[in-house]
Amino acid sequence: MSNALDRPAPQSTALGGVTESPPDDVPMTVLEHLGELRSRLIKALLGMIPGSWIAWEYKEYLLDYLLKPLAVAWKQLGLGEPTIHFANPVDLFVSYMKIALTVGLLVASPWVFYQLWAFIAPGLYKRERFYAIPFVLASTVFFAGGAFFGYQVVFPLGFETLLGLSGMLPSASMRVQPTIMLTEYMGFATRMLLAFGVVFEIPVVVTFLAMVGVVNWKQLLKFGRWWVVIASIIAAVLTPPDVGSQMLMLVPLVVLYFLSVGLAYLFGPKVPPEDKADREAGAD
Repeated sequence: MSNALDRPAPQSTALGGVTESPPDDVPMTVLEHLGELRSRLIKALLGMIPGSWIAWEYKEYLLDYLLKPLAVAWKQLGLGEPTIHFANPVDLFVSYMKIALTVGLLVASPWVFYQLWAFIAPGLYKRERFYAIPFVLASTVFFAGGAFFGYQVVFPLGFETLLGLSGMLPSASMRVQPTIMLTEYMGFATRMLLAFGVVFEIPVVVTFLAMVGVVNWKQLLKFGRWWVVIASIIAAVLTPPDVGSQMLMLVPLVVLYFLSVGLAYLFGPKVPPEDKADREAGAD
C-alpha cells in the first residue's frame, strides 16, 4: 500500500543499483491517504491516555515542577513571595489538563513516532524499512532532550530577563509589578517545551531524508547559509522577545543542522545522484 512516500518502481537509489519496488505499492486515493492518516492519529492519541492518566494523579507535583524556574527567577530578583493567579474557577482545572496531556505526549512519544513511521513505511523500499527502530529511538531521545533543554536552560534565563524588566520607574512615582496569570503561563510553557522538542528533531528528519536518497550532504552544506537565516526567524518567533532567549534557540538550531550534515555524510549517499549517473554513462 503506497503511502506518504509514493515512488515508481523499479528505480535506482542514490546509493547505487536498482531496488525492488515497495512490496505493498498499491496506489491510494487522496481519501484513502486521509483515512490512513486519521487511523494513525487516533492510535497515537489513544497511546497518550496511560501517561496522561498517571500525570493527572500527580498534577500538583508536576505544576510545582513546571513553575519552579519562574519561582527561582522571582526570588532572585527580590520581587517578594512568588505567586501565580487565575481569574476563572475553571482555569486551574484547564491548566492541570494541559499538564496531563503534555506529559502524556512525552511519555507516549515512542508510540507516536512509531505511528508516524507506520504511516510512511508502506511507501518505502524494503531496505529502508529497517530504519524503523533507529528512527523511533532517535526521535524520542531528541524530542525529550529538546523539551528538557528548554526547561533547564531557556526557562531560567528567559524568566530572569523578562521579570527583570519590572521595578520602579525613573520618576519613582509608579512601580511596575508582575502579575502572572496561570493560564497564560501554562500556554507559554507548554508551547515552548513542545517547540523545543520539535526543533530538536532536525537531525532525525534530515538524516532520514539523506538515508533514503532525497538529499545528500553537499546539498545540505550549500543550503547551510540559508538555514542560518531560517533558524533566526524561527528563534525570533518561538522565544520571548529578548536576545538571550533567542540565541539559546538559534545556536542549537544551527548546531543541530550541521550535525545533520555530518550524519548525512556518514549514512547518506557519498556521490550526488547526478554525478553518479554521469560517471556510469561515461563508463558505458
